[in-house]
Amino acid sequence: MGLPTLEFSDSLLDSPEFRERLQCHEIELERTNRFIKDLIKDGNMLISALNSLSLAVQRFSRSLQEFQFECIGDAETDDEINIAQSLKEFSQLLSTMEEERKRLIQNADDVLISPLEKFRKEQIGAVKEGKKQFDKETERYYSLQEKYLSVSSKKKESQLHEADSQMNKDRKIFYDASLQYVFKIQEVQERKKFEFVEPLLAFLQGLFTSYHEGYELACEFEPYKQQLQFNLQNARNNFESTRAEVERLMKRIRSAEDDFKAPSCFTMEGFLYIQEKRPLGSVWTRYYCTYEKSSKMFTMGNTEVRPASRQPNGVVNGTPEMFKLRSCVRRKTDSIDKRFCFDIEVVERHGVITLQALSEANRRLWMEAMDGKEPIYTLPSLLSKKEETFLNEAGFNFVKKCVELVETRGLTTLGLYRTGGVNSKVQRLMTSVFASTASSDMQLDAESWDNKTITSGLKDYFRCLAEPLLTYRLHKEFIRAAKYDDQKHRVRAIHALVHRLPDRNRAMLDVLAKHLLRVSSHSNQNLMTVSNLGMIFGPTLMRSQEETVAAMMNIKFQNIVVEIIIENHDKIFGEVPDLSVPLPPAPSSRSTPRRGKVICLSGKRKPRLYPPALCLADNDSDHWTIQLSASMNRRASLGPPLITHSRIYQQNTAGVRGSPLNNIREGETAGCYRFNSSTNHQNLENGDWCLALSGFLW
Repeated sequence: MGLPTLEFSDSLLDSPEFRERLQCHEIELERTNRFIKDLIKDGNMLISALNSLSLAVQRFSRSLQEFQFECIGDAETDDEINIAQSLKEFSQLLSTMEEERKRLIQNADDVLISPLEKFRKEQIGAVKEGKKQFDKETERYYSLQEKYLSVSSKKKESQLHEADSQMNKDRKIFYDASLQYVFKIQEVQERKKFEFVEPLLAFLQGLFTSYHEGYELACEFEPYKQQLQFNLQNARNNFESTRAEVERLMKRIRSAEDDFKAPSCFTMEGFLYIQEKRPLGSVWTRYYCTYEKSSKMFTMGNTEVRPASRQPNGVVNGTPEMFKLRSCVRRKTDSIDKRFCFDIEVVERHGVITLQALSEANRRLWMEAMDGKEPIYTLPSLLSKKEETFLNEAGFNFVKKCVELVETRGLTTLGLYRTGGVNSKVQRLMTSVFASTASSDMQLDAESWDNKTITSGLKDYFRCLAEPLLTYRLHKEFIRAAKYDDQKHRVRAIHALVHRLPDRNRAMLDVLAKHLLRVSSHSNQNLMTVSNLGMIFGPTLMRSQEETVAAMMNIKFQNIVVEIIIENHDKIFGEVPDLSVPLPPAPSSRSTPRRGKVICLSGKRKPRLYPPALCLADNDSDHWTIQLSASMNRRASLGPPLITHSRIYQQNTAGVRGSPLNNIREGETAGCYRFNSSTNHQNLENGDWCLALSGFLW
């Protein structure tokens, strides 16, 4: 299995399992840090030790062969599999090239060493600083918590309120440090998939340029190089979209109320202080406890740090004790010199066990879970409920009218569906169509609404459905289908699942997928390929019912599902699925060896040249930003190289993001070009397009 997902809600719970998962990430990050250091060391040897060049290349090759990526989640996309396999591919290429010839290596420091050092210092270094702050706040918080829980209930009311207020402030500081650390460590784990593979890929390209005798080997490497370039850009695009969703989830979790209960397999879990009788009195010991309502099983594990075994805060020592609950009663305040207490009786012990919760809200949750005498409180909602829109006659009419307008006048519009409309116009459109007084067969005036408003309104309609078009019930099955290794199995599984959708959902999906297929057929003009459309409509048509980091890591598989539905529209909606041939068991990408061949998301393509994709900078902006199309994740022949080393398009250099264009030397990256939409970019020759990808120029 890969690295476990770190949920932000677990930061608030701070369970032993959360600490163990966090420790797995820290160990993996330290391993990556050591690997990068070794890689930098080997690269420097390659540059300086000209007399021992052969030995340095072999060591570098061995380092690549031994390292293996670990990605977050229980499955990988084809892009991630290819990226993970790329290090071994690089190793094999270096070994083959070293056997045939030995040449000087130039410019390796700028292409390889500096980006790796920058990633190690800026990204991994930031995580190490975050860990120091998190460890410091952990020690401080638990120390203050014990003092707070020791405050006598007989204190004055004002003193108790002051203690409560101060504890809330300290708790927020600790939670903020925990959330920021969890967010950063997962961000770096995801970044490493492309942040130091791209410099390696750039370094290899430099080697091929320097080795005149290695020209034939470089030609053989070209298809794989292009495929990996597309995989890297796909991984980067998925990272950016997932990171934004995860950050929004973190902010929602941060704003949750004190009595928020995180999703769990247990009815209730968390830290409790338990009164233990001793010969000279009694002591309160901290335990991590869980309760399962259906079986009435109560488990408690000691988490106190013993001097003999210095373990991190929160890790369970020894085997947890398990009891069957008999009853639960709130402890009266005047009967004990502690706050937030309640008593339980268990089958295995005589008498009562007195427990102290962390706060009044926390005690209320425990009492509710154990059917105590406390009243039942409803949990606050984390999400604001949107106005519901249903798959009714008005919805079908709206979608069909939008499709008709787009297909009549806008199929060749550049950046169709990627370009956002003005929000106020979109709101007016939706209000006019779905107002209670509006007619179900209302007509859309083509002169009143521009293409951007229509396409944004169409996306908003599907985004605001009470349940996503592909339904919550089938969500996990669609995700599992997208994880099959074999492309034919993916199509067959998704074909069968589409026919399990409710009739109205399937009819609406048919209308939309057929339209999007027409849009993709004009990708030469609008640059909206099937893959681009899948990335746009994946989160819109498929939403997980659970808002967790693990669910958001599956966004990349949602995109694949929608891409397959669009690309195989005629088969999926025109044929009845053949259920007589059983599909193989549900895929588990980590239980089998990684594939050693290049894999494409959607199979083979006809040879064609894909231009760079355009995406809008702002809703009302007239400026476009060139970036590598996510749809270029296709293998086989893609035509001639998109640019030569001697031809760089330098029009409108004032808008370049990243390094100034006039400082760019041959073979360096130019970042992304920004130009005014009035520029006659349609007339540029293929050789004039500059595709820049983090450190090297194709």
